[in-house]
Amino acid sequence: MSSRLMNVFSMETINFVSCLILMGFPSSPEMQLLYFGLFSLAYTLTLMGNASIVCAVWWDQHLHTPMYTLLGNFSLLEICYVITTVPKLLANFLSTSKSISFMSCFAQFYFFLSLGYDEGFFLCIMAFDRYLAICRPLRYPCIMTKQVCTGLIIFAWSCVFVIFLTLVILISQLSYCGPNIINHFICDPVPLKMLSCSEDIIITQLIYSTFNSVFIIGTFLFILCSYALVILAVIQMPSEAGKRKAFSTCASHLAVVTLFYGSIMVMYVSPGSAHPVKMQKIITLFYSVITPLCNPLIYSLRSKEMKDSLRKIFRTGKDVNKI
Repeated sequence: MSSRLMNVFSMETINFVSCLILMGFPSSPEMQLLYFGLFSLAYTLTLMGNASIVCAVWWDQHLHTPMYTLLGNFSLLEICYVITTVPKLLANFLSTSKSISFMSCFAQFYFFLSLGYDEGFFLCIMAFDRYLAICRPLRYPCIMTKQVCTGLIIFAWSCVFVIFLTLVILISQLSYCGPNIINHFICDPVPLKMLSCSEDIIITQLIYSTFNSVFIIGTFLFILCSYALVILAVIQMPSEAGKRKAFSTCASHLAVVTLFYGSIMVMYVSPGSAHPVKMQKIITLFYSVITPLCNPLIYSLRSKEMKDSLRKIFRTGKDVNKI
């Protein structure tokens, strides 16, 4: 896959523009340092929070269930997601040039969008898992076996990178003959396509917007239908304790779905780039930095099993430090 990307990047597009400028958040040097501190803190907390969930699922045998295995992979995905963008953002806060090579820009674009789409796949699988567990409890162990769960995880991790490669190749074939300034803090496709001087940009934009709309709306409707059936099943439960536990689990999942899909629908479903530049940055900042930061809090605070496992990990760590 990497060789195909390199072949694409080495074609005529790179002969026009070899270096791009990410403007980020223009401000005074003092504000740049303040931004650097705030984003460094958010980045550190995001890595620590999601890594804690990954470690808890990995080490605690009680969490070796499909629901928590999917949650662990989702947290690992969030770690990869922020790693693709935030380090470059932090570096630009301390840099005066704020430059990024054409190949690096498209590599960031590819991994950022692929991992974002991957979140949609994982949220669908997690919704399907909750549907089976609550609506089909007797058949759940037979359907969601370890092999099926592993297969779904492998599919989610691999399929989206192959699918999105086509879109990246399509956009990279456009001519970029200047200017080379991207008024954004990442190589997002919306401002990136605005730099193109190709005559067929409208066709590429239409294909890209259609793909986004079909994928985002399709996965979102699947998730909504799954949780609608779950809520109906929970309402019919005779046990109040069972209702509370089921609602608590579903509430955390729906909170993550709302945060993620609420922002990307505003940004990517509508064709064109009608949103103001500042709005584009805020929306992108929300789903690329804020959402990965909030997800560990949402899941850990809502799940008693996760909180107990995290307490064990931190207690073990303190005991080791004492020794």
